[in-house]
Amino acid sequence: MDLLALADFNLVARHGGFGKAARAAGRPKATLSRRVSELESSLHLRLFERGARSLKLTHEGRALYERTAVLLTELGETAAAIASGGDKPRGRLRVSAPQLFSQTAMGRLAANFALKHPQVRLEVTTDDRHVDMIEEGFDLVIRVNPAPDESLVGRIFLRDRLVVAAGPGLKRPKGNLAVPAVVRGDDDAAVWDIRQPSGPSRITVDPVLRLSSLMMVRDAVRAGIGAARLPLSLVSHDLAAGTLVRWGDVEGSDIALWTLYPSRRLLSARVSAFLDHLKDAFPKGTPDELAAYIRG
Repeated sequence: MDLLALADFNLVARHGGFGKAARAAGRPKATLSRRVSELESSLHLRLFERGARSLKLTHEGRALYERTAVLLTELGETAAAIASGGDKPRGRLRVSAPQLFSQTAMGRLAANFALKHPQVRLEVTTDDRHVDMIEEGFDLVIRVNPAPDESLVGRIFLRDRLVVAAGPGLKRPKGNLAVPAVVRGDDDAAVWDIRQPSGPSRITVDPVLRLSSLMMVRDAVRAGIGAARLPLSLVSHDLAAGTLVRWGDVEGSDIALWTLYPSRRLLSARVSAFLDHLKDAFPKGTPDELAAYIRG
């Protein structure tokens, strides 16, 4: 297989068209079109569906792109590292991280990483949705309790759990009476199952406020409007200071933060460096460690 033609194919696939790829690379559009056509002929496959105004990868083209894009990037990085006489992390590193972790910890983490590795251009995108790493060009994603994915490998670097917290002025009702609750988004749970030192129990809830982020939920609970289920790391300081009271641990609420990356034998130096950076920041990976990091 012609690696130069394969690189041109990846260039076109990444930019979504011959014109965009030509402008980005400063290359003639006709040359890119010819080289992709030659690659298709050598493979006896159609890699793009060409419309009058659009260009779309075929099933075979997408498979080829997903399996070769990372390999070509690694080849380029390896050549650059050898040419520069070292294997220091360098180049662009794109990371996708969940909203709460980004709001509480990622700014400081990213800044410290950039100071440690000045030749890496770190880009962090905040998103709670599932992202397609290959399609969207991410090198690493951080996710909470992700579903199994055979195309990705990863590791847990932090653990947390949910607790029910409320202001000290809010008393838990007796029996089945509902407690005013602050909930996130469209959470429609009518009861919360919790565990206390005395054993399991159940809290009936009446959502009086719905907010889109856990930071907002925490702030509303601090104001005394109701109780909420919140990550222990987010309220640890309030519980220690007595500004919030812990009613119990939410049953089955263990939280694991994973770092995920494409399943392949070799990791780029910049991804390995970021994984080591997370390990240095959270060596034990406990909720208390995250709470201490958040406080700075």
